[in-house]
Amino acid sequence: MFKVLIPAVACVALVAVSARTQTFDAAPAEPAMAWRLAYEGPLAKLTYGAANSDQLAVMITCEPGQGDAVVYGEAHPDSPRLVQASAAPAPADPLTGGAAYETRIALDDPTLTALASQGALRLVGDHGPLVLAAGRADRRLASDMLAYCGSSRA
Repeated sequence: MFKVLIPAVACVALVAVSARTQTFDAAPAEPAMAWRLAYEGPLAKLTYGAANSDQLAVMITCEPGQGDAVVYGEAHPDSPRLVQASAAPAPADPLTGGAAYETRIALDDPTLTALASQGALRLVGDHGPLVLAAGRADRRLASDMLAYCGSSRA
């Protein structure tokens, strides 16, 4: 009986240790991309990217009373009213090596207001068009930023 019992127990223990080892050896998941709103002095920053990192898909900044926002990222809003923010091309993004666009867009541009009202920001970049989605809480962040920047408070 011990001839059968000892190998069976050893096999069950080996399977249990193997399953446990695989769980702990799993590679960490990619950081979750999410919308975040922060204020730095009078500047409001709405970003879509990984928390506590420089990994951003897009950053939208604005100040109260300015009437427009600056958009920075690998893609730019899909709007005919877009204005290039600088005369010289932006240097390559150090994280991805791709082009980093810096553009200006009016706060009331439909492409920007659609983020708050419909939960979608249409962008165009080197890899073609893309849409960044925003849930209900994220739409509220976009709405808060647009209301803040559209006001005259500084």
